[in-house]
Parts: sequence; C-alpha cells; structure tokens
Amino acid sequence: MIATTLLAIGLVLMVEGLAYALAPSLVERMLEMLRQIPEAARRQVGGLAIVTGLILIWAAHQLGV
Repeated sequence: MIATTLLAIGLVLMVEGLAYALAPSLVERMLEMLRQIPEAARRQVGGLAIVTGLILIWAAHQLGV
C-alpha cells in the first residue's frame, strides 16, 4: 500500500515537473486564465477532479493493482 502511494505521488510529481520544465510560459498563461475563472467554477472543477481520481483508483483496485 505504501509503495503504491509513493509510486502515485512520484508519477504526479513527474507529470507536473514536465509541464514546468518543458513549457513554463504555457504554465504562466494557464495560471492567468485560472485567475479569470470564478472561484465557484474552480471549486467545481476541483471536485470533479477528486471524483474522477476516486473512480480511477477504484477501477485500478478492481483490476487488481
């Protein structure tokens, strides 16, 4: 369980790091666009991301990962 958690965190950090390393100006533009979105909409997107992540975790568990 701990190994899987560390693997998941490592993969997230790699993907995030790639975005900053390969396209820092794109990250800046995305952050500027996020500032223009209302807070309620950002909360909804965050909630949707959480639910999607939980579904993916459940699916991986069902597949025996």
